[in-house]
Formats: sequence, C-alpha cells, structure tokens
Amino acid sequence: MTWTTPNFADQQSFSPQSVFEAGERNHHVSNTAYPIAHEQTWGPYRVGRAQYRESLQQAFAGIDNLCLYAHIPFCEKRCSFCEYTVVGRNELNQTQEYMNRLYRELDMYAELLGPRRLWGFDIGGGTPSFVEARLIAEFMERVHRRFEGMDQLRVSIETTPSIAANQPDKLVAYRECGIQRISMGIQVIQPDLLLLLNRDNNGVEHHHQAVANLRAAGFDDFNVDVMYGFAGQSLASWQATLEHALALNPEAITLYRMRYKLTRISHQADQVSLDQVRQLARWAKKRLAQAGYQANPGKNTFTRVPGDTGTSDYISRRVIEGMPYLGLGLGAQTFTHTTIGYNDGAVGKNLLPYFRSLDAGNFPLQDHYQLPLVHMMAKMICVSFYFGEIDRQAFHDKFGRTLEQAYPAEIDYAVAQGLMEWKPRSLAMTTHGEDHFSGLCALFHAPSVKAYLLGRDPEQAGDFHKHRKLALRVAG
Repeated sequence: MTWTTPNFADQQSFSPQSVFEAGERNHHVSNTAYPIAHEQTWGPYRVGRAQYRESLQQAFAGIDNLCLYAHIPFCEKRCSFCEYTVVGRNELNQTQEYMNRLYRELDMYAELLGPRRLWGFDIGGGTPSFVEARLIAEFMERVHRRFEGMDQLRVSIETTPSIAANQPDKLVAYRECGIQRISMGIQVIQPDLLLLLNRDNNGVEHHHQAVANLRAAGFDDFNVDVMYGFAGQSLASWQATLEHALALNPEAITLYRMRYKLTRISHQADQVSLDQVRQLARWAKKRLAQAGYQANPGKNTFTRVPGDTGTSDYISRRVIEGMPYLGLGLGAQTFTHTTIGYNDGAVGKNLLPYFRSLDAGNFPLQDHYQLPLVHMMAKMICVSFYFGEIDRQAFHDKFGRTLEQAYPAEIDYAVAQGLMEWKPRSLAMTTHGEDHFSGLCALFHAPSVKAYLLGRDPEQAGDFHKHRKLALRVAG
C-alpha cells in the first residue's frame, strides 16, 4: 500500500509531554473529531476535481469489504448543539428530490466499484426518519441490489422522540424493510435547557410512547443518546436526564460530550471547564455500571447485553478494524486506507451543490484528500478511542507496522503515566487516561495537528467565533 509523502509540517517531532498538555488545554477541540484546523493541516493533500474518479478507483482497489453510511440531512428543527450537516428550513420540502439524487449517487459508486460486500450499514443524519418511510424502504431495496451481505447485516437508523411517538407506522415500515437497530436522541430532559437548545418539541411527554411504539414494531436493539457538558448544566440536571434514560430500559445508552465547534452555542465553550466535564462523566459511568450497563474506560456506549458492543455493525467495524466506508449523501465522509473525502454540502449545508454535481454526472465530492500515513493512522486511532482502545492486530493489518513501531515515544509516555495499558489484543485506556481523554488523543495526532494545538491559546482562539457565525448563517 502506498501513501502520499508527508510535507515538512508532518515530518516534525514534539515532546509527548508538551503535546499532552496542549491537548488538555484545548480540551474542547482535541477529541475524536479528527483532524483539527482542517484547511491548515490537510489542505496540502487536497486532490483536484479532475482527478477524483482516478483517485477513487485507486483508493478502493483491493478493498472487497466495506461499510456504508447514508446521510439524510433533514430535521424538524436544527438543534443549537448540532455540528452536523443539516439543511435549513427552506429546503425541508425537497425530500423526494434529495432521495432521487441519493439513489443516483449509490448507482454511480456501485458502477465504479463493482460487486463489494457490506459489513455495516447506517442511515443517519440529520433525522432520517423525517422523510417518508417509503423512501427509506426504496433505498434499502436499492442497496440490496447493489451490494452483497445485506441479509447478514444489523442495519441501524436514527429517530427522534416526537417522530417515534407520533408516527408509529414508520417504525413498522423500517422493520419490514430489514432495519434491525434504532437509535433515539433524548439528549437532555430539562424544559429550560431543551428550549435553549431549540429542542423543546422533543420533551419527556413523547419518550415513553416512543419506546412503546418501537418495541411494538419489533425493535429489540434500541439505543438512547444523552448529552452532557452544556453551559449551566448542573450535576443534578445531568443525573435526572440519565435516570430518565435508564427508566426507558434501552439495550444501550450512549454518552455524548458537547463539542462546541461548528454550533450556534460555540461562544459558551469557555463557560465549561474540564473539571466540570469530568465530574459529570464520572458520575454517569458509575451510575450506568450500577444499573448493569458495561463499557471499558474511554468507551462512550454502554450496553446491558453481554458480549455486544452496543453499537451498530457500521460503528463497530469502523472503530475496531478501521474498515473502509463509503459515505453517500450531503456532506457525507468516505474513508479508505489512503484517502478521505467529504461530499458537497459539508461546509455550506445546502442541497444545491450536491444536486448540481450529480445532475452533471460527477461524484459529489467537495474535498478529497490523499493523505500520508501519519494522518491515516491518526484518524484510525481517534475513531478507535470511541471504544477506548486500539486493536493491535487491526492496526498492523491496516498499516503494516505495530503500534510500538508507529508511536514509540508516545506509547512509552502514555504507559509510564498510567494513561494506557497493554492488553492481550489492544492498547487500552485506563480510568486515569479516561480522565485525560483530550491530552491522550493529542498524543496520536499527526505532527501538523500537534503543532496547531501547541500554538493554540484557547483563551485567545477566534475559531469558535468564526464557526458560530458560519453555523448561524447556514442554519437559516
């Protein structure tokens, strides 16, 4: 396998101690969302549009097994904490037009790649259950025709409490077309915080009916998302949210720490300290363990099903194996062994660029990067940290070297400081490492990203303000 030659910025080396401290200082941006300072650190590796098809063919050559993600960018409302690609209010009536383009993109990639086997498939957003159920069923049927392995997959979809409570026929339709897993975002339950987050239409009055409907539809693999780390969110408030989630008795509960970049409330980031975040996380993990939900240190999805990851096949394969995945839809990401691409709409969050590319017969890529080894390894490790550990064999299989060969100084530091420990199959976070998640992530970033963190003063950084202005503009 051949990777792009790194530029000068990605051939530097830095003291693990200084990088760890920089990650801790910049805890709101140093996390699993890799890379940081995208234009600065990845910009030199951008591929021109004229080379997209050739680059994609080379990147997918020899990849017989992959995952699939389909992005549906519509929502009832855009939540104030949302960093994802969601279209504005004036485009919510274009679901049929959007799905037609999504079908077209699927066909284009299927023709480019030929027969491939899927090992994971997620339909996310946005809120994919916003669109008519028949459109989801038609898309499922098209994927069945284009890829192998669908009969063995645990396909996952996302919904909201209000949709699940008020449109039970959609849930029945999902099960009938082969979707086995569903995830529902509760996030928080306090009315004042829900109102602040522009999520007051998904309050607790919907939750129990939503769960009853999805159970009646036949879903026995159900995840609930909850969020912490908001400005003004007290420990008591967080405790009430988690207790409520436990009372719904899902198979899995996923804890998401608020990430402020690219959101309409990014200006509140400096109101939330690392100590506050740690307090909320520690209590939640202790309470979940008491309730029979298990996860190793660093893992953010807790499950009560023995031997199960609690996540979809798509997430599990990505996290553990670093399996390549094809992303379809507005702003979706595609990941191979040597490249990463982002679809049209990832920045502007509107449908027109995506529509234009597909209508012209072009792959709807906004940015496509052929990356050096240091960035591809960093991306895999950041994703691995969703489960709190790096699979040693999977890393070696993907990159042709051991973790010790790739990161000798960083691993020596992490192990000596009690942040990580060797296990038979993995290099895993300790409980101490979990408390220092941001610094630990930074250790494995590529040199150009480390340099950015080392030079970034969180007290003076203007990037949150810039991202908030963008988020407010595209939200409509």
